Amino acid sequence: MNACRKKGRLSFFIRAEIEPKNRSGVNSLQYDPCTDRLFTAGRDSIIRVWNTKRQSDPLVHTMEHHADWVTDIVLCCGGKNRTLQAFVTIFISASNDTTVKVWNATKGFCMSTLGTHKDYVRVLAYAQHREEVASAGLDGAIFLWDIRTLTALTPTNNTVETRPLTTNDESTYSLAMNPSGTVIVAGGPYKRIWVWDPRSRSKPFDLRSHTDSIRALAVRPNGEEIISGSSDGTIKIWSLGMQRCTDTIRIHSESVFTLQVGN
Repeated sequence: MNACRKKGRLSFFIRAEIEPKNRSGVNSLQYDPCTDRLFTAGRDSIIRVWNTKRQSDPLVHTMEHHADWVTDIVLCCGGKNRTLQAFVTIFISASNDTTVKVWNATKGFCMSTLGTHKDYVRVLAYAQHREEVASAGLDGAIFLWDIRTLTALTPTNNTVETRPLTTNDESTYSLAMNPSGTVIVAGGPYKRIWVWDPRSRSKPFDLRSHTDSIRALAVRPNGEEIISGSSDGTIKIWSLGMQRCTDTIRIHSESVFTLQVGN
């Protein structure tokens, strides 16, 4: 009689004491102009901090709490953490190890770990005026986090109450919010963009026009328009008031993976 076997995956790393270079692909970059620090994160599971003013030996330190690819990072709080009342660089990271982590980048340690996702966490979005971060991935859930609550956690007070903004069967490949946190948008493999007002948590509506996966999203600061990039090679501009596409830009021959909008 054959016993039922369960398949799983085991990851382990054998590293040198100091690894001054990225050993694999880099998935995310963030730059802090206040400290001239560059943050890199990628497939070797390590987050590195670099001093961009130093030509030789630019590595400041590494942070190695994740156990799988680091898929995204965002800098928060504009360099000053209100809870700590000190000039501390705070950033959030997402990983294929299914966790979201909060970091004190100034001292190089992990402040808290959030384990609410049930699958790879792929993307983060930041609303700087509200100090909120959203996380999403392959489990179909989008969580919204208050940064001031996360940075106040301690070993004896480490409970965070949260619930997903949505739960469905659609993986999320792209996520964005406007600075005031009044609009959050998500896209994935099903060629449509979901739009929420996270303040009311009302039922979202969807936008359709792309013919392939939604790989990149951005929301204009006023929250009235969004821009999307897709594996169909197009960039689309959408009016949220009219709930439709107002323009399509065809300049790429392959997938569009990232977008950035100015003020």
